[in-house]
Order: sequence, then C-alpha cells, then structure tokens
Amino acid sequence: MKLIIGNKNYSSWSLRPWLLLRAAGIEFEEVLIPLYREDSKARQLAYSPAGKVPALIDGEITVWDSLAIVEYLAEKFPDRGIWPRDPAARTRARSICAEMHSGFPALRNSMPMNLRGRHPGCGRTPETLADIARIVAVWEDCRAYFGAGGAFLFGAFCAADVFYAPVVTRFVTYDVQLPPTAAAYRDAVLALSALREWTAAGATEPERIAMSELYA
Repeated sequence: MKLIIGNKNYSSWSLRPWLLLRAAGIEFEEVLIPLYREDSKARQLAYSPAGKVPALIDGEITVWDSLAIVEYLAEKFPDRGIWPRDPAARTRARSICAEMHSGFPALRNSMPMNLRGRHPGCGRTPETLADIARIVAVWEDCRAYFGAGGAFLFGAFCAADVFYAPVVTRFVTYDVQLPPTAAAYRDAVLALSALREWTAAGATEPERIAMSELYA
C-alpha cells in the first residue's frame, strides 16, 4: 500500500491515516507531496481524483478522504482493533470521529496545526473556546464510559484517537490548559512512539505555509 500525504508539520488530515497505519503495525510506503507549491495539485491528481491528500493506494483500489481510509483499513484488517469491539463503544467512536471530521471550524481556523510553532494565548476567540469546551467534554465522556483498560478514549488505542491526535498537537502549540482527565489523555497521545516519529519529521521540514503561520 501507498499513503499519499502532505507536509507533516501542517497536514492534520494526513496525520490521521498515517498514525493509524503506523500504530496498527500495517506496512505501507509513504509518498509526501509538499502542499501549496505550483506543482502540488498536479502531483496530487496523479494519485487521487479529488486532487487532495491523504489518499491510500492499495493495488487497483484508491481511497481518499481520511475517514474513508480509516473505514477501508478497518474492513481490510479486522484484527487490528481499529474500531472498538463493543457495539455501543463502536457507535460512539464513529460518532465522535464524524463530529471531528465535519466540525470545529473555529478551532481549525484560529489554531491551525503547526507542530513547530509555539503560540501560547493565541487563537482564543469565543467560538474557538466553545470548540475546545466541546472537545474536552467528548474526551471526558468517552474516558468515563468507555475508557476502562487503557489510557485512550476507548481504553485501547483506536480510530477515535487518530481523529483527535491533531487536536492534541494544537493544544500543545497554543498552550491550551486542560482539566485533569483531558490532560492525562493528551499526554497519553503525545507519548505514542508513532506520533513522536511524525512530529520529529515535521520539525525538519523547510516549508513554511503562511495560512498555518498566523502568529509568526
């Protein structure tokens, strides 16, 4: 399989399937296309009809969009625990992934993912603070009802943690203070060896994307 991704420092959408593949021990080839260059769109179109990253190529099959990639991997590797086994937990996990996939626009706009950046206090609009409060409520609810047996939202690491991993990095970049349960979950995600690997690679990238450097 090949996974087509964008800049590791900035591309939250690319991080999700990459982190899932690495954490689940699924072998793949990484193809990184730097974003917002003159040839970026053409290079992306060579892999995906949407002309965007991420995209997964598995033989004759092409899957694009991070949520579709996760679902494809869950079907292909049913033994890797990509979704929780318990039906109630699995339904909740899918719901909060869909909520992240389509929501939280204020957080995305005011606190773009930027692993190298450190901008404490920035981006705190009322709308962004409301998004943060909702995310904290999601984390606390999942940990309370489904988190037994592990440090992640549903105990064991799963797709839900993949979808919220970029938010974890944002909370570091913008120094968002969290209550104890949410802070413990943040720390568990940050300790993942796969996320540390991604972050270290992002730190070495030379590109600077202006829309993600709002407070530079």
